[in-house]
Amino acid sequence: MQKLQLTLAIIKPHAVKNPVALSYIRNVIKNRFVVVKTKRVNLDLESAGNFYKEHAGKFFYNRLVTFMTSGSIDLHVIGHANGIELWRRMLGPTSVYKAQFQNPYCLRGMFGISDTRNVAHGSDSNDSAQREIKFFFPDFSFYKWHTNDEERYRKGPIIFNEFLFQHVRKL
Repeated sequence: MQKLQLTLAIIKPHAVKNPVALSYIRNVIKNRFVVVKTKRVNLDLESAGNFYKEHAGKFFYNRLVTFMTSGSIDLHVIGHANGIELWRRMLGPTSVYKAQFQNPYCLRGMFGISDTRNVAHGSDSNDSAQREIKFFFPDFSFYKWHTNDEERYRKGPIIFNEFLFQHVRKL
């Protein structure tokens, strides 16, 4: 059995505010991935700017940072044998217009509104996943997780705790 690969899933403000979209996306996540960590936060402009600093100077940067501070976002550290690629495939193309025509049943095709309000974010590489997870979960230890927890999450037994919205050890 292949080891779990972690990635960061961010559910964007317009989807968090939409109960139908949020419920659907959460069901996709909990049924296809191991949910390791979850939290809901409200970003301030400084934090959003720091997270998206690689896009500073691009035409969409201010719109993206402003949007990401417009409401709560849900953050999930999720794992799967091919977590990064699978989550990004489920999201579909970054361009909502492209998603709606090429893959209308992907998450962005169903719930995206624009390229900024494209429903969710997914890390694009292992390096990005580690950097992004550390940004939002600074106390998370990749070393500890890979040494102590990965096998338990992969082999079980684990159960899904709806209240915490994450998988936990089955007692």
